[in-house]
Amino acid sequence: MSQTPKKSAERSVPTSADVARLAGVSRATVSYVLNNASSVRISEATRHRVREAAEELGYVPHAAARSLRAGHTRTVLLPTAAFPAGPLHQQFLQELQWALRRLDYTVVQHGSLGLAGGEAVRAWAELRPVAVVALGEAGLTPQGVGLLRRSGAKAVISLAPRRVEGAHSLVIDQSAIGRCAVTHLVERGRRAIGVVLPREPGLEMFAEHRMDGARQAVAGSGARIEPLPLSYDEESATALAARWRTLGLDAVYAYNDDYAMLLMRALQDEGVDIPGETAVVGADDLLLGRLLRPRLTTVHIDMITGQQLAELVDRAVREPEAEPGTHRVMGARTVHRESS
Repeated sequence: MSQTPKKSAERSVPTSADVARLAGVSRATVSYVLNNASSVRISEATRHRVREAAEELGYVPHAAARSLRAGHTRTVLLPTAAFPAGPLHQQFLQELQWALRRLDYTVVQHGSLGLAGGEAVRAWAELRPVAVVALGEAGLTPQGVGLLRRSGAKAVISLAPRRVEGAHSLVIDQSAIGRCAVTHLVERGRRAIGVVLPREPGLEMFAEHRMDGARQAVAGSGARIEPLPLSYDEESATALAARWRTLGLDAVYAYNDDYAMLLMRALQDEGVDIPGETAVVGADDLLLGRLLRPRLTTVHIDMITGQQLAELVDRAVREPEAEPGTHRVMGARTVHRESS
């Protein structure tokens, strides 16, 4: 007795030809409608019919095939940051992604942690992005920029403390933050100033530059700087606070507001008067700093917005032959409150 063949559990993937048949139009019309082509005049009724057919069939355009036809993708690749991302960084990333989406780009975040510089760049190039926006020290080198360009990237943008040859370089002067914070303390009459150096992996590059700025601020003032390595946990802060008076410090620039709040609480628990005995300054100007008592003095950071960066990406993609420029995109100013 013959058996009836079992139907395959797999369903065939709908194609643009299926959509065209159901909508009663050509495949070219399907492509124009689903790619939002503005150069071809198609009636609203036809557009509606094509979209309804695509939705009914569950058809989604094939990004790789579309990229082959166009010669490039609409993908902007953002390598994941190799440092702990705070609230300001997260807010900036969200704004950037929304702005790029409104410009019809697809944003892909690439998990590059654990890859050496060259390996990471080759992994980015495999995805054939139209643009790469590297935030921080993401292992981007002039050789890496060249590889990305040869792989089809029309724009490579670096947002880091240093310029990268061949890329549109947006230079963030981290030393300005440390210089601003410590200048404020020196002007307030403080002469023995601790500078917190976070032990969190990934923050070294920022901390070093901020320490350079702190050293610049005390040059010729008679004040001294004391590096203070600190982990972001209560145990480390408590241990530092316990030996605070032996250090002979009358102020501390605590890297950012998170570290400042952590250390300030530990110092208060130890009975250290703030700001009478020790002035405290953070950075980032977080809301929580205003809710502390005493309210936290901080460094407010003015940076390029996500919208502005998205517009730069779009210009660079549309003008790939333009000479890459270098722009300084950060300013810093002290917000004086009760802790100093």
